[in-house]
Amino acid sequence: MSRKRQKEKADKAPAEDEASKNAGPTPNEKLPAQTFDEYQCSGNVKIDFPGLCSLLKMKNIPTVSAKQPASSTPETEGGGRGSILSNLKAPKPCLQVELENEDPHSAKNLKVSGWKVNEQIARVLQKMLLSLSKLQSLQFWQAGLTDRMVISLMNTISLCSNLRAVKLEGNPLPERSYHLLLSEDSVLTHLSLRNNRIGDEDARLIGLALSTTRSANKNLLSLNLAFNSIGDVGATHIAQGLRLNRALLFLSLSNNQIGDPGAAHLAAILGEFALTHEEVVERRKMLLERRQSSSLGVDSDQPADQLPSVASSTSLSVSKGDSKGKKKETSKKDEKPAAYKENPKSNKKSSDNKVSQSKGGKQGGKEKQLSAQEDTSSTDLNEGESLEKVNPLLDQSVQHRDGDLILPGNRTLTSLNLAGNRITEKSLPLFLTSLEMQGEGGGLLRLCLQRNRFPPECECYVKIKQLMALTDPLEKNNSEQTEEEEQGA
Repeated sequence: MSRKRQKEKADKAPAEDEASKNAGPTPNEKLPAQTFDEYQCSGNVKIDFPGLCSLLKMKNIPTVSAKQPASSTPETEGGGRGSILSNLKAPKPCLQVELENEDPHSAKNLKVSGWKVNEQIARVLQKMLLSLSKLQSLQFWQAGLTDRMVISLMNTISLCSNLRAVKLEGNPLPERSYHLLLSEDSVLTHLSLRNNRIGDEDARLIGLALSTTRSANKNLLSLNLAFNSIGDVGATHIAQGLRLNRALLFLSLSNNQIGDPGAAHLAAILGEFALTHEEVVERRKMLLERRQSSSLGVDSDQPADQLPSVASSTSLSVSKGDSKGKKKETSKKDEKPAAYKENPKSNKKSSDNKVSQSKGGKQGGKEKQLSAQEDTSSTDLNEGESLEKVNPLLDQSVQHRDGDLILPGNRTLTSLNLAGNRITEKSLPLFLTSLEMQGEGGGLLRLCLQRNRFPPECECYVKIKQLMALTDPLEKNNSEQTEEEEQGA
């Protein structure tokens, strides 16, 4: 009997194997992904990166080097004499991953250093990014990225929950698409574009991305443009972009080719300056839009000249265009109708006060009347937006002086690095005047002017250093820069 049972069992086994093949996997089993698009990223770069590369049938797959906290090895840190000598040779492709903790799913920084990223690698990185919930920064140094790769990566970065810092260094883009990295809808807060051969035309596009009369980048806090080829024309464009930008805190233009003309424009936007004709026209247009939107909530039988000249309490941080701005205004104009029931006396008093404070005594009656209306709108706007950013063109601090509208200047920028340029002693009084004008109302805390074309002991530079020593909370000795700052970081 035992032999008979053994024989029956042996005959049954192949049949069961065949049946299991036909039946497919059990509920607890998963078939391996057959295509790149089917692959579900786990968030573990050491598994996902080679897995995705193999599905694209790549032959030479770069290795992945994961560095955990408090670890320090020549492979991951790049330290030691051995690693310096090895860098003289062609670097072996390696994707460096910095982890937040010991969990392999906690990647907080990805770095490609010294090897060329092709279309396939860019596609793999783009697919992985969305699964890296803790990723904060992405770095590319001499990676040979193309404009197309950068644009695709930026579209993916906009969907990442925590990725806000990008370093693209030593990577000249053929089509010069750097300005797209700081477009109005960019979520980046920190951007480094060092050593990319950025010239005056690139600087023009970057300046337009920082701000125009109708748009501005609202998220970028630090921008590093060190070790490029920006001259006076480019510096002028950057200065133009800083006129109405109220987000950027740190700007490095060190080790470029900026001389006195470019430095003069940068110094000018730090102190008060007159609005251009285009800016004045845009200011009046925006004030009119606000008055029109607020008048929609008033009885239509009320005479037009009695409509309240007030502004809606919608956000007036630089709008993304006419259509979007108007949609916001219309959508919020009904939220607080009671707030627009104003006391005519208080309005008149507010307007009179503003006009009396201005120094433009030469204006005609019509100009004074328009100025009073603008000031009333600005006052009401300021009261209704205590918690929201106001477009600088509508800032209540705009003054009327000798027929011009005067803006206090950019007081948001706290650090400006111009070390290693071509600035002479001629430009220093302009910086000193602007710094003294800023006073205690915010403004620069650090101004780096080392290694320019003037003697360190010149009187005006000494005064600038003394003034900065009083405002910089971290000031130790401005003349002694760290190695990183000397390199324009």
